Amino acid sequence: MHIMDIVQNSVRAKAANVKLSITLNEQWLVIKVEDDGSGMDAETLQKVTDPFYTSRTTRKVGMGIPLILQNTQLTDGNMTLESELGKGTTLTATFGRKHIDRPPMGDIASTAAMMITGNEGVNLQFEVKNQENEFAISTNEVKEVMGDVDIRMAQVTSFLTEMIEENLRELKIEFD
Repeated sequence: MHIMDIVQNSVRAKAANVKLSITLNEQWLVIKVEDDGSGMDAETLQKVTDPFYTSRTTRKVGMGIPLILQNTQLTDGNMTLESELGKGTTLTATFGRKHIDRPPMGDIASTAAMMITGNEGVNLQFEVKNQENEFAISTNEVKEVMGDVDIRMAQVTSFLTEMIEENLRELKIEFD
């Protein structure tokens, strides 16, 4: 859910390109989301870790970034947030990979497939790497391969989920 929330922040910030990277090694699981959206000024950047701050007008709290920060700290990790107004934002969350308090990754293949097919006008680049292998796919690549097929169709999302799962299995990329 952290990943979906952070990527949706990028979409709301009118990003045309969002890159989601997950890197694994023996000690750490690192999730990095980079976008070319509207970015934040220094004042906003200082406030976003406060759960009682949000730029949204539909509610009075913003829990996404504060929760991911808390979860990184619970696993002896950390979170950094860099942003420049008009240029975009990069969030890097580092979790202790084997720490008992690290939340489970959930169904990352379905999550990635939904983000690739479900955000009209946004090129989502998804990559996962461990010490030996790497897998990457993007919305633009899927559109190129699919031609005139509407990638928002449920069948395309299901196909992508299966393809991502198969690639992660073949490359022996495991999150838990």
